[in-house]
Order: sequence, then C-alpha cells, then structure tokens
Amino acid sequence: MAPKGRGRRGNAQTLRNYWTTGRGAAKVKWGTAGDYQRCVRAVQKYMGARARGYCALRHKAATGMWTSEHAKAMRGGSRR
Repeated sequence: MAPKGRGRRGNAQTLRNYWTTGRGAAKVKWGTAGDYQRCVRAVQKYMGARARGYCALRHKAATGMWTSEHAKAMRGGSRR
C-alpha cells in the first residue's frame, strides 16, 4: 500500500523508459527542435518544478547530448 498522501507509486525505471524510448518519447520527438520544451510541458503537470531537471536528464539519455549541446549542434556549431 502506498504511503498516505502520496497516491499511486510506480517503478521509476518504467517511467524513465516511457519518457526516453516509449510512448512518451514518441510524444516528445527527441532529437527535433523543441523537444525539451515539449517534454517540460508534458511532464510538468505531474512533477511541477522538477520537470525541467527531469527532462534535461531524459534529453541526455535519449539524444546523448545535454540540451545546450543539442541546441548548438542544431545551429551548425556556431554561437548566435
């Protein structure tokens, strides 16, 4: 039984898989422009302020790059 006030608790690895390679990843479309923001919008309703950090970690796991590295690569490696 879940601790009082916490609601249902799931397996953390299952959740990571969902957002990194599963149906959640399909919604986010990792590796395309705006992927990080799509993740934050989708996850924020469940995680609140922690969504940004969680999505940064999922972005690294899914693409192999941090969000800033990915943005730079999409610009062709140059600064704005």
